Amino acid sequence: MKFRSLAFALLLWAAGAAAQNPYIAPLGASEGAAGVAVSDPHTTLAVDVTVECDRTLAGPYARYAQKYLGVRAPLTDKSAWSVRSASVALLQTDMLYESAAPAASRQEVTDYSVSDDGFARIQPDKMSMSMPPLDEAARNAANAIFSLRRHRLELITGEAGENVFGEGLKSALDEIARQEQSYLELFLGKRVVTTETRRYVVYPQPDKKQYIVCRFSTADGLLPESDLSGDMVLLQIEPSGKSVSAVEAGPREQSYTMCRVADLSTCTVICAGRELDRVVLPLFEFGRSIRVALPRRK
Repeated sequence: MKFRSLAFALLLWAAGAAAQNPYIAPLGASEGAAGVAVSDPHTTLAVDVTVECDRTLAGPYARYAQKYLGVRAPLTDKSAWSVRSASVALLQTDMLYESAAPAASRQEVTDYSVSDDGFARIQPDKMSMSMPPLDEAARNAANAIFSLRRHRLELITGEAGENVFGEGLKSALDEIARQEQSYLELFLGKRVVTTETRRYVVYPQPDKKQYIVCRFSTADGLLPESDLSGDMVLLQIEPSGKSVSAVEAGPREQSYTMCRVADLSTCTVICAGRELDRVVLPLFEFGRSIRVALPRRK
């Protein structure tokens, strides 16, 4: 039995030298120092899909942007999803059974000055307890924007005084820019871009070469495989059919052990006719079983 265990070590070394296919694994039962081990080589694939959501949030004074600022602003909220990239790679099987690390503790802080959509609950142009009409509030906000710009020009040209210079001037300009941005967002709205990556695990089967990883919609992003409203994110596998190994024993060899040689298959991720990733990976499911000669006793 020591020779059988030695054979498996030699197989791993020989596999690294085989240019045709460097992936080979024992197949069936074997007995070693630790007892009987049963090996059934298989492959697990991880498909990572990265999507991006581009959200446009209309400002509360958007309808007055043309009137007071001379520009057009989006009047309604919009969101659009797009697939940024995808990748497929081998996933170690033992990773599937490792216990997940406990979630890190976190502290949630609620900012009562900002609403859920990112705009200030209390508008920066509100200076009294009175409730002016929306048209008047928009006009006041526009006047504040032009006033800030005049003050910035005075600081830059030195008309605001000779004592504002160096870091003080930089801080003053930064604060004016911050306030101007908060006013402009009331008219022009906000653009929020978020990126999300999800991992999908695929178990290849010898009689199946296409897998629906998930589905994608430009309105809702990534969807479950069962949701027919989105386009398919498809994984296609094209076996090469050339599972050749230099360590395969001849037909007259009497002392041998069984091994499995993986096939170098082309794995392609496609969404809506667009190829997102193409890579060649060794898949045992499309390989073949071979006999490997055991070392002879001296």
